[in-house]
Amino acid sequence: MEKQYSFPREKMKILLLEGIHPACVERLTQAGYRPESLKGALSEQELCDAIAGVHLLGIRSKTQVTERVLEKAKSLLAVGCFCIGTDQVALSAAACHGVAVFNAPFSNTRSVAELAIAEVVMLARRASHKSQLLHRGVWEKSAEGCVEVRNKTIGIIGYGHIGPQVGLLAEAFGMKVYYYDVVAKLPLGNATCLSTLEELLGVADFVTLHVPETPETRSMIGAAQVAKMKRGAFLLNLSRGRVVDLEAVRAGLESGQLGGAAVDVFPEEPKTNDEVFSCPLSGMDNVILTPHIGGSTLEAQRNIGLEVGNSLLRFTETGSTTGAVNFPQVELPLVRDAHRILNIHRNVPGVLSSINSIIAGVGANIRSQYLSTLGEVGYLIVDVDSAMSETVRSTIDELETSIKTRILY
Repeated sequence: MEKQYSFPREKMKILLLEGIHPACVERLTQAGYRPESLKGALSEQELCDAIAGVHLLGIRSKTQVTERVLEKAKSLLAVGCFCIGTDQVALSAAACHGVAVFNAPFSNTRSVAELAIAEVVMLARRASHKSQLLHRGVWEKSAEGCVEVRNKTIGIIGYGHIGPQVGLLAEAFGMKVYYYDVVAKLPLGNATCLSTLEELLGVADFVTLHVPETPETRSMIGAAQVAKMKRGAFLLNLSRGRVVDLEAVRAGLESGQLGGAAVDVFPEEPKTNDEVFSCPLSGMDNVILTPHIGGSTLEAQRNIGLEVGNSLLRFTETGSTTGAVNFPQVELPLVRDAHRILNIHRNVPGVLSSINSIIAGVGANIRSQYLSTLGEVGYLIVDVDSAMSETVRSTIDELETSIKTRILY
């Protein structure tokens, strides 16, 4: 269906930061947009300076979209997080500014899961430590402390998108899989759900974390939790840096309570590859440190680029918020020969009645309509069979409850 858009695609400003995969740039370009892509992240002040006039913003994990940034982003419609996590965005503030936030919850799950299992094997065989010794010219050919992972137990904390993948791969190695999650989840394969974190810590030879950063998960593994693990067990964190107390991990390694650790994420990470990295676990035996590369494979980055890029396109061109993490989930099929209005508003009674009165006032017939709310925000898509003038759009936008209004086509 041929559509006329309210804003020319070539004039829509799209800013992609942190080296978003070229597949996304190509997808947006093919759709008629002209995205600007930068390799590095921007500081808060740099982003405040750059955000004026930007309609769509793409970031990864380093760029922080704070409330201060959002105050400057008068034209911003949506933020695409080209990763799993969204804690780098002030989500509630974004919703209150009418900015939808999308992420890629599925595209790099396999990459993270494969790295986790690879590190399980490397820790069990002390392969990383022996590699470091060889680099220093020390030949240490010994089976001491090296074990197979077959018949060992892996405990997965967080059974969302990545956890089940880890479990299935671990089963293929002959491991027994347990998991713990605060939300009831259907187990895949032969995984067994445990009712408490403490129970999982007490039975697992390998403990791996795959949780988001929330107030509940922050520092969820500290000295008390390390003490409850099996002596000589291994700890892996490929989730978020602040969910594990690295000083407690260091103490556990020094005492022998932990047999090794693998860490891919850190409380403080360098903003660029030129900055110096420091960590309490640096230089310790049988510790694998990787620079936040769990999802950094060519396949994952391409898939993420397409997944988030397509979400941004659907939102821009149809108003669909399916997959948005801070918005009501609204999606209506396109209606032929109709004009679509999108309205983001404060979630208070009477909004729909006020908007319908405005539409009725110009004699338009409503062809389809859907309203949903989430927290403080409501989102309305309405299709009408009569052209909507700028006056009508302005009238809707001037409602006290309105946050942002678009005539899509």
